[in-house]
Amino acid sequence: MKIDLTNTTSSKINAALMEARRGSGATAAGMVLTLVIVTDEGSAYDALKAANDASREHPSRTLAVIKRAGRSPRARAETRLDAEVLVGSDAGSGETVILRMHGELASHAQSVVLPLLLPDAPVVVWWPDNAPLHPARNPLGSLAQRRITDAVTAESPVGQLAQRAESYTPGDTDLAWTRITGWRSMLAAALDQRPSTITSAVVEGESYNPSVELLGLWLHSRLRVPVERVVTNGPGITAVHLRTTDGDITLDRPDGLMGTLSMPGSPDRQVALKRRETAELIAEELRRLDPDDIYAAAVRTPVDRLQEPNTAETAVAAEVAVQVAEAEQAAAVTEAAEEPVAPKKPAGKRAAKKADG
Repeated sequence: MKIDLTNTTSSKINAALMEARRGSGATAAGMVLTLVIVTDEGSAYDALKAANDASREHPSRTLAVIKRAGRSPRARAETRLDAEVLVGSDAGSGETVILRMHGELASHAQSVVLPLLLPDAPVVVWWPDNAPLHPARNPLGSLAQRRITDAVTAESPVGQLAQRAESYTPGDTDLAWTRITGWRSMLAAALDQRPSTITSAVVEGESYNPSVELLGLWLHSRLRVPVERVVTNGPGITAVHLRTTDGDITLDRPDGLMGTLSMPGSPDRQVALKRRETAELIAEELRRLDPDDIYAAAVRTPVDRLQEPNTAETAVAAEVAVQVAEAEQAAAVTEAAEEPVAPKKPAGKRAAKKADG
């Protein structure tokens, strides 16, 4: 069921939700949380589709906040709220309200969203893109127990991780972290099966992928070993190597579908490491509403802790080469100084000798 409301209010939207619920035969809400999606027209369709798919596991009321401040002074002066109410098969297993806020109302979205929150239910706010610098200080973010961002959509994903570390508040998380859950589970299981002393680690993945950096930072923060970051063509994370005293533990996924786990003394095994859709990532994040301390420790680890390939070896080799060149140069100078110089013969005697010959 779909209900269109033009130039409406929050109270009229609530009334429309109750009417749609009765029309569909549901007498109770039966939803476990409120998911607020802050997006624009360009990203609204994909975000709503992902939220609807995730609602089959977590029935929720989804509020899509689309701010349309207007390009001209006249459009910005017009304050209006338009809404679409979706219930039933059009909204997955919950309810969906699309809120289009025009003019000055776009700057006060929390005043519209607050009356539409489910009573006594957790609130989660998700920014598919264009996340604020401080999600917890954002007017909508301050209403939520959990705040979800996605660093991969930023112009500088690695710089976005630094910003997330600076502004971190318990309850914050990022989908770049959610994407590495399978990798973290497989690596932890491998170490449980074969405890070893790890000396270093290598993380391989495409450039400008914040999940690669987060996986390396997680390994560094948990294992306290040097971690090297290697750039590949992807897709996503392609391999992780754990250097141990018994040999390398390698988790390799070159195609983004299946991974191969290799451990010393054991046959190689195929493991499922398919790159997941956004709906699966959101569903995973909605399973827990408490602060993620492991994510906090990883994102707060400075990115410069990750080493570039062979940085240390290159520096040592360069220093040794300089020392060898200096030593060779000094030896050449000493040899030249110690070499005896033959005395010169008088020019007159040389000329007389030539004449006699």
